[in-house]
Amino acid sequence: MTLLINLAGLLLMMGIVWWFWLSNSTGKSQAVSDQDTTIVVADGVYKPATLHARAGETLTLHFDRRDPSPCAEQVVFHGLDVSEFLETGSITTVTLNNPPAGEYRFTCQMQMYQGRLIVSPATAPRMKEET
Repeated sequence: MTLLINLAGLLLMMGIVWWFWLSNSTGKSQAVSDQDTTIVVADGVYKPATLHARAGETLTLHFDRRDPSPCAEQVVFHGLDVSEFLETGSITTVTLNNPPAGEYRFTCQMQMYQGRLIVSPATAPRMKEET
């Protein structure tokens, strides 16, 4: 009986690790530019979780927080020194002024919600939105 309880606990821990850190089912990519882009914060993920942009463009991102989890209360853009608190049930606007080319993670403060902002050089061709 103890063995079954230990195995169930181990499976639960493995499931949690997979869900928050290893799963890559974070939604479609979306190309962004000077247009406003809305990112939904719900069910443990950002949707879309991967954003593509070009260097030198100001990005305006609207975070629609639908998840009341305390983990979802903040978004942090690593490498850009930008973080904002997100109010439950409302939309918070985050403006990124001319980010340089590179790949930047954006996460909640506990790094369970995860997303990527991929900024291509200004000379690179624009990416089309995935369907």
